[in-house]
Amino acid sequence: MAWAPNNAKFAVCTIDRVVILYDEQGEKRDRFTTKPADPKYGKKTYVVKSMAFSPDSTKIAVAQTDNIIFVYKIGEEWGDKKVICNKFIQTSAVTCLVWPSEHTIIFGIAEGKVRQANTKTSKSSTIYGTDSYVVSLTTNVSGKGILSGHADGTVVRYFFDDEGSGESQGKLLTHACPPYAMAWGTNSIIVAGCDKKIVAYGREGHVLQTFDYSRDRSEKEFTVAASSPSGQSIVVGSYDRLRVFNWSPRKGIWDEASPKEIPNLYTITALSWKKDGSRLSVGTLCGGVELFDCCLRRSIYKNKFEITYVGLSQVIVKNLSTGTRVVLKSQYGYEIDEVKVMGKDRYLVAHTSDTLLLGDLLSNKLSEVAWQGSGGNEKFFFENETVCMIFNAGELALVEYGSNEILGSVRTEFMNPHLISVRLNERKLRGVEDNRKLAYLIDIKTIAIVDLVGGYNLGTISHDSKIDWLELNETGRKLLFRDKKLRLHLYDIESSLKSTMLSFCPYVQWVPGSDVVVAQNRGNLCVWYTIDSPERVTMFPLKGDIVDLERSNGKTEVIVTEGVNSVSYTLDEGLIEFGTAIDDGDYYRATAFLETLEMSAETEAMWKTLSKLSLEAQQLHIAERCFAALGDVSKARFLNETNKIADSVSREYGGDGTDHYQVKARLAMLDKNFKLAEMYYMEQNAVDEVMEMYQELHMWDECIAVAEAKGHPELDNLRRSYYSYLMETNQNEKAGEVKENEGDFIGAVNLYLKAGLPAKAAWLAMSRDELLSSHDIISRITAALIKGEFYERAGDLFERTRNNQKALECYRKGNAFKKAVDLARVAFPAEVVKLEEVWGDYLVQQKQMDAAINHYIEAGCSTKAIEAAIAARQWKKALHILELQEDKAAAKYYLKIAQHYASVQEFEVAERLFVKGDHTKDAIDMYTQAGQWEQAHKLAVKCMSQEDVSALYISRAQELEKEGKYKEAERLFTTVDEPDLAITMYKKNKMYDDMIRLVAVHHKDLLQETHIHLAKELEAESRFQEAEYHYLEGQDWKAAVNMYRVNDMWEEAYRMAKTHGGASAHKQVAYLWAKNLGGEAAVKLLNKFGFLETAIDFAADNYAFDFAFELARLAMKQRIPDIHLKNAMFLEDQGKFNEAETEFIKAGKPKEAVLMHVHNKDWSNAQRVAEAHDPESVADILVSQAKFCFDQKEFQKAEAFLLRAQRPELAIKYYKDAGMWTDAMRICKDYLPSKLSILQKEYESEGNWGVEGMVEQAQEWEQTGEYARAIDCYLKVKDSSNMDLLMKCWMKAAELAIKFLSHDKAVDISQVVGPRLIQLRKYNEAAELYLNLDLIKNAIDAFIEGEEWNKAKRVAKELDPRLEEYVDKRYKEHLKNQGKVDSLVGVDVVAALDMYAERGQWEKCIDTASKQNFKVLHKYIALYATHLIKEGEAEKVLNLYTQHGVPAYSQNFNIYKRMFLELVSLRDWDCAEAYRMWANLRDVLLLLCENLTKSSEANSPAHEEFEQMLLVAHYYSTRSAAKGIDQLSSVAAKLSISLLRHTELIPADKAFYEAGLAAKAVDWENMAFIFLNRFLDLADGIDEGTLDALDHTDFQDTDIPFEVPVPSKLHVTVEKREEIREWVLTVSMDQRVEQVLPKDERGTYEASLVALSTGIRSLPCVITDHSQSRMSRCAEIYHTVVRRSPFSWIFLPLRLGKVHNIYFSICHHPVLHFLAFASQLFRLNT
Repeated sequence: MAWAPNNAKFAVCTIDRVVILYDEQGEKRDRFTTKPADPKYGKKTYVVKSMAFSPDSTKIAVAQTDNIIFVYKIGEEWGDKKVICNKFIQTSAVTCLVWPSEHTIIFGIAEGKVRQANTKTSKSSTIYGTDSYVVSLTTNVSGKGILSGHADGTVVRYFFDDEGSGESQGKLLTHACPPYAMAWGTNSIIVAGCDKKIVAYGREGHVLQTFDYSRDRSEKEFTVAASSPSGQSIVVGSYDRLRVFNWSPRKGIWDEASPKEIPNLYTITALSWKKDGSRLSVGTLCGGVELFDCCLRRSIYKNKFEITYVGLSQVIVKNLSTGTRVVLKSQYGYEIDEVKVMGKDRYLVAHTSDTLLLGDLLSNKLSEVAWQGSGGNEKFFFENETVCMIFNAGELALVEYGSNEILGSVRTEFMNPHLISVRLNERKLRGVEDNRKLAYLIDIKTIAIVDLVGGYNLGTISHDSKIDWLELNETGRKLLFRDKKLRLHLYDIESSLKSTMLSFCPYVQWVPGSDVVVAQNRGNLCVWYTIDSPERVTMFPLKGDIVDLERSNGKTEVIVTEGVNSVSYTLDEGLIEFGTAIDDGDYYRATAFLETLEMSAETEAMWKTLSKLSLEAQQLHIAERCFAALGDVSKARFLNETNKIADSVSREYGGDGTDHYQVKARLAMLDKNFKLAEMYYMEQNAVDEVMEMYQELHMWDECIAVAEAKGHPELDNLRRSYYSYLMETNQNEKAGEVKENEGDFIGAVNLYLKAGLPAKAAWLAMSRDELLSSHDIISRITAALIKGEFYERAGDLFERTRNNQKALECYRKGNAFKKAVDLARVAFPAEVVKLEEVWGDYLVQQKQMDAAINHYIEAGCSTKAIEAAIAARQWKKALHILELQEDKAAAKYYLKIAQHYASVQEFEVAERLFVKGDHTKDAIDMYTQAGQWEQAHKLAVKCMSQEDVSALYISRAQELEKEGKYKEAERLFTTVDEPDLAITMYKKNKMYDDMIRLVAVHHKDLLQETHIHLAKELEAESRFQEAEYHYLEGQDWKAAVNMYRVNDMWEEAYRMAKTHGGASAHKQVAYLWAKNLGGEAAVKLLNKFGFLETAIDFAADNYAFDFAFELARLAMKQRIPDIHLKNAMFLEDQGKFNEAETEFIKAGKPKEAVLMHVHNKDWSNAQRVAEAHDPESVADILVSQAKFCFDQKEFQKAEAFLLRAQRPELAIKYYKDAGMWTDAMRICKDYLPSKLSILQKEYESEGNWGVEGMVEQAQEWEQTGEYARAIDCYLKVKDSSNMDLLMKCWMKAAELAIKFLSHDKAVDISQVVGPRLIQLRKYNEAAELYLNLDLIKNAIDAFIEGEEWNKAKRVAKELDPRLEEYVDKRYKEHLKNQGKVDSLVGVDVVAALDMYAERGQWEKCIDTASKQNFKVLHKYIALYATHLIKEGEAEKVLNLYTQHGVPAYSQNFNIYKRMFLELVSLRDWDCAEAYRMWANLRDVLLLLCENLTKSSEANSPAHEEFEQMLLVAHYYSTRSAAKGIDQLSSVAAKLSISLLRHTELIPADKAFYEAGLAAKAVDWENMAFIFLNRFLDLADGIDEGTLDALDHTDFQDTDIPFEVPVPSKLHVTVEKREEIREWVLTVSMDQRVEQVLPKDERGTYEASLVALSTGIRSLPCVITDHSQSRMSRCAEIYHTVVRRSPFSWIFLPLRLGKVHNIYFSICHHPVLHFLAFASQLFRLNT
């Protein structure tokens, strides 16, 4: 036996060598048969000695005594295909086996060797050898050491890894007998055998303990032992007994528990412990497998988790909702005290005496760290998914999940998770392997940052305010923190620089997976995509508050609540991803990301950034790619050449080639640092390369300087070339500079002018006196300056040459006003004022307002000066100038100046100016905005209406409300007498106290209603105490009680009811409380309050009878009858009389039950109850029943009841009241004769005549000629006891009416008498009456009512032919209603047929339809066929069409197809007995095809499809015929194989199954193996619902179709499929079988019609459907058939008496070439 390491599978191998797989609940799920090493020795020549699962639970190793180990791959899912993936052949029997690690199997063999097998290389090797048979093998708890036990008692130990224990290897001990039972616990080894002793040995083989049972006569030899996964417990098995030993860490010895005695279990042969320790499996000699639950205790935690202690040091935690399990185990074997599930039910915490165990249920990472007990005072925080933070006695400890060491610990008093940030390798940094950082608070204003890897302090941040939040970024390079003033700061750990990012920040968060920061600043969303530049922030306006940040599926969204809605803002994922890659220095990742983006302005900027950074990092290939993407061809080409140089150097000298001087110089050139490039070249004395570089760059000056410095021989040539180059390229300025340096100033001036640089020529002229004296040169220069609009320079030149007028003009044109004014003061004083004004205008144009003011004042332009002062915000100066003005036009400037003073809150000055400028309303607005409402009101009253004032105040108040200034807003609302708006404001903002205060002042009448409304709102928000206050203030204490009751706060509800309710209110609450509790708790509660009896009454009065019974049964049984009575009355009201009766009887009130039944006229039940429980009530019941019967005119019954009740006087009274004097007198005469005379007198005085009297009176009226009155009397006669008298009276009335009354009145009388006659079933009389009055239809209806159909038809025919159709219609309806279908046939055949069909009388339907025309017959045949197909009776459909023919109706095609498909899908019909069915199907399809040929559907797709079906049916019938004859088995096999070409019609799994079995039957093993293997693949595909995974390799060159429909179900039983699977598995081990289909001389699969090489399609054989390429001529066929061909079997059945079968098997297909010749052969032989 073996348990899988994943605990999901349990394998058992029995003596019959079959491995059975069970699930963890012990249910059988799968099985497979093991294989012998060599099949030729038989399947029973070996025994399975051991089994083991692989560590991944997908394979099983099986050790066999036939010198082999097989490794079977069983897959991960139940039902996966079982295949042998490894086999290890040995030199002797394999006796035991374990599988401790992934690819290593350890096993012992009979030779005494212990070997290992590697499943990866499929090789085995010897670990060590002994001379004694290996009897047992076991591993330690970790699986890194093994023990082998040998027949001579030797025990050998071997370690793959001793895990630092230092324990010895080799021979460990010698036991007194062969150690068949051996187990290796945590601290000891237990060995047992046939000497009935169990010995515990220490680590080095010394004896620790001996348990001797040799004197116990009931004990037998020990056969097997097993250790628990923790090594803390060991079980040893013997006969009928399991002995359990538990290791005691405190004592250091094994404690024996009570043995498990199991009578009749017999010898225990196998033990296997489930890997999680929860179950022990025990196998016995008799084939039994017992599962034992091994838990010490089990508990349910929070109704969510099941915690199972399977050992002192091992616990299984199971999630009840998901079924997932985690095994929590102490690595040191310590006892686990308690397990808790914390942190949103995700994390495990457990204590032992010396360690602390932690686990993450989601990732299944477990940790055990040394921990000294602190009394359970630790606080655990699980906000970080990778590390647990433990706070204990002022010390913070960090434990990483999955690590068994404490990550770090620090001293801190601040344990808020928002004040601690841990980052553990969340993002890789270049060059940093292990990055673990911690930031925490030393005190409330000081942050410390620690490197957890090195254990040193990275930095300390002292802040001026309390810190309330901090967080490191994922790389641990930046720290964000926020203080109590909501200021957000950023600290760079490397540079130790702190910067303030926001002055107000209610929300901040790092974007996961990046260094992007998202924060909120009042109404803005702030995003820093580049955190290294805090000043670069992207802002978006917000209308709400940020609540969350989500990043998934390549998208980052900020979730914002705007009122009741949530809105998401999407961030730029490109900037986030790119920025992160850049920050991490991962330029390849950045390049890969940019490759996915389309080119845009943002993408281009990113490429530029990456190009710069990659150049700085000397990643030249990336830089080249960047410039190529940017379209910078020159740089890309330059870098390409540079990369070629670097690559060449790298190949030649190694390295990356970037340190070569040419590469470094070229990079310096790319950076335009030519001096640095020159330095690199000059260091290598590459002067020519430097000069070449400068010449290419046309930097001739530098080139000449290098040449001069190095004394280069080409220096003069360089200078000449330089000047020629300048002239050729029209660089006249540079040429002029060369001339100027050479002292040729005139030449220089000429070149400067030629270059269009007159200013440079002017400077040169002014510096040289010899040039100033040249009028021609000066004229040319000034002309060029004026032309180029260099007026100031021209003015300077004119002034130097004393031409003041032109100089002044040039200064004015060139706006050089200072020079112009200075010149004018000396040369033109009258122009000074004009120049000042123009100067001022120019300064205003240049926005130099301050400077313009004084110039305007100098020019006397006061208005312009005021405007300039206002524009320059020189308010005092502007006001000073304004107040000096007498012009009223200047008053318009008061408004602007006043607005300024209002903005700086100099309100008095502003008010004076507003009023002075006639803008009083603006002054009011100023005061309202400043909150100085008294001043504003004072001004407003003066100049505004009351409505405008109110509107102004309300709008301002609403603005204040938005700003949160509620008191100020209230003042404004109340100032304009709008307190309701203030109340609404407080309500909206949930400031209920202020709201109530205003309601009490302004709406005292609504105060109570307001309290209740607020209470309901607070209750909805679960603010119960506040809601209670308002309910009480609103004088609605009941609502408060109900609030607490609904929320299950019964103590509060009771308190409220007792304090504020009436005398019984608290009793009702106590009752409801008790009802909520139920049971004993309810009784205790009610007894506590003394309300038990009251509660019972209350429950019964309120129909809570179950609760009332519960209380009464528990505490007051004497009250049970009362409750039954109330329950009965309630049930009676509800109409549940039977239940009420039971309750009345239980209450001891049967009388009430009787009255109930009497009231409901349920006399039988009333009498039953009375007779059983209250006999005195029987008479009353009879009287009541009699009264009811009299009311119902059931006089005889009533009379009988009253006589039974001995109340004849009541019978007389009832008869009198009913006018039935005769009966009254009869009763009186019989039972009360003494009162007869009195009754007679009363009868005579009342004038009651009775029936006889009525008849006599009628006769008297008739004799006197009063016919109408006579008729009335006759009609009034009502004597149900004398029907003949009634008939005579009514007929007499009718006769009189016809004879003596008018026709209309006679008709009326007939309408009365006729129905009465019909009611008495006197149909003929009624009809005759109607006919006498010519009421033809009424007469017919009377005959119809009496079913006198012939009379009705005769009357209609003779008197009113129009009614004949009406009679026929009624007759048909009558036959239908009566179900007389046989009669209906003669009237309406179609209706009769429909009725047969509806009733399912198909035989009659078809029989009747066959007597009609062909179409009618086949209509109902189609209906019947459809019904049979739905019922799964396809064979009956076939018989139906065989009998009646197959018309070529298109509407029937689906029926024919369904019939065919259902028949070919039938199981077990590939036998000789099925011949008749297949022959019938073939005949039906042949007839259909012939009919189609004659119809409009000839040659249609449907016709072709039925031709194909006919061919398949032909092969099926031929195969069945051949199956009946042993000599024709090969033909049957060929037909089964040929049918594979038609799997688009035949279920594919069925076809391959039958073909495989047929091939197997004739020993065609190759084909049988291929076809049955294909069948298994199809079966698996059917289970999965798709055939996409099929491998078509075996059928690649055949005409067997690949694309076939997926069968809806498997057409073979599961048992047969498993038999086939076992056969295929067996054959797969046989080397003789080749998985290749046989080929013929065409090089093509022999059953294929299409030749592989030529593509030519051969004609199919008429018998086998195989290719007939070798028998193309009829003559050859003839000779072959008669003499040598395999087809000679055709004639064999003639001698065997089966001519008919074979004939129809080959001769009913019209298109086969063999048909005519075969027919002749049959006639000859016949």
